[in-house]
Amino acid sequence: MIQHREEFLETIGMSLGRAVNTTDKPQRNWKYAPQKKGYQGLSQDDLLEILEKQCQSIHTDVVKTTVEELPQALEQVVENYGGGPISMWQDPRFNQYKLKSLYEEIWPRKGYEISQWKEELGEKNIENAEKANIGLTFSEYALAESGTVVLFSDKEQGKSVGLLPKSFIAIVKKSTIVPRMTQVAEKLNKRVESGETLPSAIDFVSGPSNSADIEMKLVVGVHGPIHATYIILIDE
Repeated sequence: MIQHREEFLETIGMSLGRAVNTTDKPQRNWKYAPQKKGYQGLSQDDLLEILEKQCQSIHTDVVKTTVEELPQALEQVVENYGGGPISMWQDPRFNQYKLKSLYEEIWPRKGYEISQWKEELGEKNIENAEKANIGLTFSEYALAESGTVVLFSDKEQGKSVGLLPKSFIAIVKKSTIVPRMTQVAEKLNKRVESGETLPSAIDFVSGPSNSADIEMKLVVGVHGPIHATYIILIDE
């Protein structure tokens, strides 16, 4: 509920010397929309190349693989990061891409602790993500311009998995790479207009966390993952 809205708007209206209009929507007939024209006409291969180049600037590794070779590629990235504990979503795509044997057989045999996000675990999910060495998720979209992955949170896909572990891995389909945030906003708007219910949280994650102090010295991993890898499925 918005309180004192009328008084606030009347004060502004008086300052502008005009009446307050809260019914008619403003007409926005923009003559130019440069945000929609950036990287126009590029292929998915072109966008992937831009994404790879940007990831170099944000301290993020890119691994390109096929759907068939994804289990081996993921296993190698996990090994490079030192193994478990691993916090991951409870997502049907893990089974779709034949990754189930990794987290149910191979990783447990190696002694890696695996925690899948489950609604019934409540706050324990966050504790598991906080102590995890690796957070494993799927990306809905990827932004070539900024090297950003878009994560949809849900009751079995907690946002903490992509924000709290020491290292972060996102699996990205090449077909979901778009030029920039403009295109993601358009896609989300279309999904809403079609009647789809979007998740309660949509996170835009651009590699590992980093910050710079007053002397402009970059520090990576201040308030989130220190390492990040995007595994790109080049045939999806």
